Amino acid sequence: MDTHLLLLFLGVDLLLVCTPGPDWLYVVARSLGQGRRTGLTAVAGICAGYAVHTLLAAAGLAAALRAIPAALPALRYVGAAYLVLIAINMLRAARRGTPALAAAATDRSKASVLRQSLLTALLNPKGLLLYLSLIPQFIAPHAALPVGGQVAVLGALNVLACAGIYGAVALLAGRAGGSLTSTEQGARRVSTASAVLLLAVAAVTATA
Repeated sequence: MDTHLLLLFLGVDLLLVCTPGPDWLYVVARSLGQGRRTGLTAVAGICAGYAVHTLLAAAGLAAALRAIPAALPALRYVGAAYLVLIAINMLRAARRGTPALAAAATDRSKASVLRQSLLTALLNPKGLLLYLSLIPQFIAPHAALPVGGQVAVLGALNVLACAGIYGAVALLAGRAGGSLTSTEQGARRVSTASAVLLLAVAAVTATA
């Protein structure tokens, strides 16, 4: 691939990843309410979801989705509804006096958080639009590497950028959450705030 195109894409992609958006809010919500380990697990799930997007785009599914305009709105609404469901569960835990930070047996299991975060990323229209709109602009049709291979390389760079930036966000938010949840009342407040953040992510997703 053209080194100039690679560096140009990486610069644009880092700018997008560093701009606070739904992924940021989701990671912050998880890290504040459930600790940095859960936040990092959420980051792993998001990155896994974008890795799947990369493979599907390299296989040509992105072009198929572009040909079916109704597919993106449908995914957007399903993704928003899923986030609302997660937020409701967190609010219920807070009202029962078992904030998400202490609910290790339910919401904080690694498998559960990883699965939820993976689905959140897969249903995030922003991730799909990256492969539908941005990546094609950095593809060189006549390069030695096939188009599918170029999509895979650019998608992998995006996954690495997300892992680094979102990982840092999770660590910072997790540290802040730890200082705020030293008491049961503080833990409830943080859990409620985290649920509200997830509802905000759902609203942004639904109206994007």
